[in-house]
Amino acid sequence: MKIATFNINGIKARIGALSDWLDESAPDVAILQEIKSVDENFPREHFEDKGYSVHTHGQKSFNGVAILSKLPLEDVTFGLPGDDDDEQARWIEATVMGKSAVRICGLYLPNGNPAPGPKYDYKLAWMERLQTRAAQLLASEEPALMAGDYNIIPQDEDAARPEAWREDALALPDSRAAFRRILNLGFTEAFRARTQGPGHYSFWDYQAGAWNKNDGIRIDHFLLTPQCADLLENSWIEPEVRGREKPSDHVPVWVELAA
Repeated sequence: MKIATFNINGIKARIGALSDWLDESAPDVAILQEIKSVDENFPREHFEDKGYSVHTHGQKSFNGVAILSKLPLEDVTFGLPGDDDDEQARWIEATVMGKSAVRICGLYLPNGNPAPGPKYDYKLAWMERLQTRAAQLLASEEPALMAGDYNIIPQDEDAARPEAWREDALALPDSRAAFRRILNLGFTEAFRARTQGPGHYSFWDYQAGAWNKNDGIRIDHFLLTPQCADLLENSWIEPEVRGREKPSDHVPVWVELAA
């Protein structure tokens, strides 16, 4: 089972690039963030014609997550539990029925800037809710993963210029600590289970020639439960997608599971 997470930065702007990528890379499951579309305006039939079932949790102009799957999906749910007043579309779950059933959680974690401030408070509160859901996934003792744009630079080696991010919500000590608390519950960070060292990025800003300078950061992650980590065969980043026409500022990150 090949699964990719991809912050597409707007389905309207990126439908061509996304379609080309799906045709070439052929994920069994694509977990999307920042679709920036309400559910009824998402071009569902376009992707169904490519063999994908489509589930979206959308929001006008902002946020929005989706799962596209060539494999059967069951028990699809929307919204991160823990705050009934949270109207931001940042979480989607489904069970993918391959050789093994895998619970997939797609997330778009809040950016949190400017920090300090209410947006940063929301980020940290959202991560507390994420930790609660993560503990529930572990308690199920079933293969499960949480994947998406975490808006977290876990360590300095995950940025080309770590000094530039010292005061940013993506790398503040409280942000990294919240991420570590989730990871330390017992999750495996898939990419780092396969690849060590600096120089691996999943995001390059549109500004200041960041792509040409390889001035990137790694903020898109897969966290796997132990049962899912046992199925892990590979994990990688697809950086060349950033150099294509009308790209997202993110690129796909992948896991391949024996499932």
